[in-house]
Amino acid sequence: MKRTTCEECGGKIINKKVDYMLLGQSLGKFDAQVCTTCGEVCYEEEVSKEMTRIAKEKGLWGLSATTKVGQTGDSLDVRLSKRIVDFVGIKKGTEVTIQPVNKHKIEITF
Repeated sequence: MKRTTCEECGGKIINKKVDYMLLGQSLGKFDAQVCTTCGEVCYEEEVSKEMTRIAKEKGLWGLSATTKVGQTGDSLDVRLSKRIVDFVGIKKGTEVTIQPVNKHKIEITF
């Protein structure tokens, strides 16, 4: 579909190549429709399929995981899936910093 006006802000839409990042890694530059006012980016379906193919090829697809909070002694614990552990390269015994971002999000850095 040829868009000329942004549905979000009413700005002008232009076509340009956009670097698409997933989990901090570039999947490449892809054709996109971009609003010159608010920066809203839209991709055609075929472009989106190509981005998904590349993400799967690079092992970035489906890295999120659902787990349950467990308990060890009087502390709570969370297990990390092997795919996430392999992706970030964390090892048993690595010292990490855990801090709340807000009431619904925790950040772990190492």
